[in-house]
Amino acid sequence: MKKLLYLVLATCVVSTSIFTISCSDGETYAEKKKKEERAIGQFLQDNDFVGKINPITEEQFYAQDSTTDVSKNEFVRFSNDGIYLQIVRKGDGPTMVELAKARKDTTVTRPILCKFLEYDIMGGDTTNTNLSIYKDMTNKIDEMMCTYDHYSRSYTASFTIGTMKDAYGSVVPQGWLKPLDFIRLTKTDGEEAKIRIIVPHSSGTSNASGKVQPFYYEITYMIPPNY
Repeated sequence: MKKLLYLVLATCVVSTSIFTISCSDGETYAEKKKKEERAIGQFLQDNDFVGKINPITEEQFYAQDSTTDVSKNEFVRFSNDGIYLQIVRKGDGPTMVELAKARKDTTVTRPILCKFLEYDIMGGDTTNTNLSIYKDMTNKIDEMMCTYDHYSRSYTASFTIGTMKDAYGSVVPQGWLKPLDFIRLTKTDGEEAKIRIIVPHSSGTSNASGKVQPFYYEITYMIPPNY
């Protein structure tokens, strides 16, 4: 009987030890967020895409007519979501907001074509892109169907085709919709709007959100020529 009792106690001790070790090896959400913040901070200081980034405030961004000076490597940081955005080209078509006002519609829906590169900031690697190694070609352009709601002043969108849909499903991350307030949707024969953006996990794909990982994107936006 005593031997059985000792065996049960020993099993409990071992089980408790394993549980303690597994808990201590895991990271809390707060710890993961701190790691994410450090990774973004390091990316701002040094990266292989644009070099050292010069963050500016939202106040300065709006004072500059919602533009960022690319020659100074400016990225505006939005305080509500932690996104860093650089507008490389605004494009030369109407914004979704202007379309809604002009048509006096409560909502406006448009297909938007995107060329992009996705870079895992913490992993230090390009994880997804539809840009070909050949400058004059693309592998598979991505399309999302985007709706702007004039009353809520918000965007929703779904990927319909492309590598983002293949990799992450149809839901478009908020980080991809953020620039739509500031760019103009040009047809493919005009000057395409182009942005660079650092997207924290909370505004990223479901994969990024689950792993608490930030991503850097370079994206061009345009509407189909026959639309």
